[in-house]
Amino acid sequence: MFIVSLTYKVTLSEVDKHLKDHRKYLDHNYKKGIFIVSGGKIPRTGGIILANIDNRSKLDEILRDDPFKIQNVADYEITEFLPTKSSEELKFLCK
Repeated sequence: MFIVSLTYKVTLSEVDKHLKDHRKYLDHNYKKGIFIVSGGKIPRTGGIILANIDNRSKLDEILRDDPFKIQNVADYEITEFLPTKSSEELKFLCK
């Protein structure tokens, strides 16, 4: 599993120009079962995506299709982790 932390590198007005396409991209990856939760940082400096995938190369390939990446709107920091404990609702994520 991966935590993808996006940090905006342009103004929010520029981010907003690409937000609709970014959300379509997120929806597509939710339907594929890759993304499990996402949302904006507070204050609004970027966002977080939790990706339920076990291959960093595949994740990098998926992230290349993000309109924010294509338009150079955000920087991406990726942290891999192995879930070992969770709430009952998320037990399926633990190995």
